[in-house]
Amino acid sequence: MTGADARTLALYDAQARDYAERFGGTRPFPRLEAFLDRVRPGGRVLDLGCGPGHAAARMRERGFLPLPLDASSGMAAEAKRRYGLDVTVAGFSAIAELGRFDGIWAHFSLLHAEAAALPGHIADIHAALAPGAPFLIAMKTGTGTARDSLGRRYAYVTEKALADLLRDSGFSGLEIDTGADEGFDGTLSNFAIVTAHA
Repeated sequence: MTGADARTLALYDAQARDYAERFGGTRPFPRLEAFLDRVRPGGRVLDLGCGPGHAAARMRERGFLPLPLDASSGMAAEAKRRYGLDVTVAGFSAIAELGRFDGIWAHFSLLHAEAAALPGHIADIHAALAPGAPFLIAMKTGTGTARDSLGRRYAYVTEKALADLLRDSGFSGLEIDTGADEGFDGTLSNFAIVTAHA
């Protein structure tokens, strides 16, 4: 789990059930549904930073082959308890070892990576996708690295920096959505969500 932050993982391990109660459930989630509509039917999808497993469970419901991955063993246990999912417990550096995917979903997960490691992770994601396959990344926007009130480490990016990073890694057809939402710590944060294709 190279690059994983111990304080961030400890928080998720300790509060996995509370997090799942707030953000879990396999009810239709428009952003996820729209992403899955782009994936080859029955395709293999990496849920990168799967948390308590609700997105991976929905992928399975829709007939895809999800590979849920999370660095938190507590989140992996919660995904197993709730949905019977076998989560690969590993950090983002494991992407290159996981094979080829028909889609990769990174919904507010890569924001916990080391800022300096982000270009390498994005390059690994591009290499892991089948040609033309979709990738969704959601990040909090801003600059620098900081911790929230719960102690979680965040790497912030501007909308332009995120788009440039994706294009530099070979992604095309970028569709960008921005907004603000309340996170697990109860604070409102700006975000950028980009859907692109390998």
